[in-house]
Amino acid sequence: MGHTLNILPATTLDYRRLAESRLPRFLFDYIDGGANDERTLRDNVADFQNIRIRQQVLRDVSNIDTSTTLAGQKCALPLALAPVGMAGMFARRGEVQGARAAEATGIPFTLSTVGICPMEEVAAATSRSLWFQLYMIRDRKVVRQVLERAMQQGCTTVVFTVDLPVPGSRHRDTRNGMLAESLRAKLGKAWQLGTRPGWLWDVAVRGKPHSFGNLADQIPNPTDLKAFRGWLDAQFDSSVTWKDIEWLRGIWKGRLILKGIQEVDDARSAVRVGADGLIVSNHGGRQLDSVASSISKLPAIAAAVGDELEVWMDGGVRSGVDVFKAVALGARGVLVGRPWVWALAGGGQQGLVNLLNTYKKELEVAMALSGVSRIGQIGQAQIDRD
Repeated sequence: MGHTLNILPATTLDYRRLAESRLPRFLFDYIDGGANDERTLRDNVADFQNIRIRQQVLRDVSNIDTSTTLAGQKCALPLALAPVGMAGMFARRGEVQGARAAEATGIPFTLSTVGICPMEEVAAATSRSLWFQLYMIRDRKVVRQVLERAMQQGCTTVVFTVDLPVPGSRHRDTRNGMLAESLRAKLGKAWQLGTRPGWLWDVAVRGKPHSFGNLADQIPNPTDLKAFRGWLDAQFDSSVTWKDIEWLRGIWKGRLILKGIQEVDDARSAVRVGADGLIVSNHGGRQLDSVASSISKLPAIAAAVGDELEVWMDGGVRSGVDVFKAVALGARGVLVGRPWVWALAGGGQQGLVNLLNTYKKELEVAMALSGVSRIGQIGQAQIDRD
């Protein structure tokens, strides 16, 4: 463990190791883990590793430009920070730090419905427009109220998650007693907390309040995780269909992005209901295990609907080279979830800025050595099919 603490972190995996050394085990496993046997979680990463880039030489790559536009917003590179629930438990006021790091590196930050910091706090900490991630709540008045708040905070893009009608089976959380109330579970978590005094002081004490800020006025006790889970079980609506997306499209006048599309037919339905974009995603392997990786599903979806809306992807992106591969296979941009939380937990806001700058540098190198200098020039011709 000492070696882990003494490294100068350079890569996503370096920050993952640092996060593991600093977070209580139940929190690290919550963000690190996936559904069931975690096959899809592994495939998301492994399938990126199996893609090869064509190295092409003697092109003029003296002026590399990684900038692009995502959802009408100018970005320094084709990447956004994905919504992560409870990010404020992994670092002190984690959503605020994440949004500040995103602003510092010129990319969008997506605030989760179930973030710790309320949107008002995050918006006040940055000057860049937030993206807001939404779940469909059974009480549609709550949905309207949350969207009105988002609009008041200058949010112009809503990312609606469509792949969570029910929560996946995440066995690491069961083993760690994440939501259990038994004496054994409480003692286990207390022991884990005792091994992480730095987290206890910086996050548990200095990071208060630990409430679900965007829903604090809806939940009887927003600081009680068990009460919150009970409210979610009652309010998360598993009856949602495309008709409900049409309703949402009717009340939200900003950009609407659907997150969790894996099949071409569903992508075509996203076009039909008027979505401005979609994210090819399997929820980071946290929902249905044994579904295909996001990157393997991307090309067909991009080919089918990429001329009609923006197609992005998430799941398995661990470097700027991976960003390049996703763009080459049809993505307008990518979102990263676990990497930004690992970097924040392991190195704070500056650690996340450093990791994002590393991604940008890696993307620049991939572009230069494949013979392109603009994001719009990256395409299938840069992928080695041999």
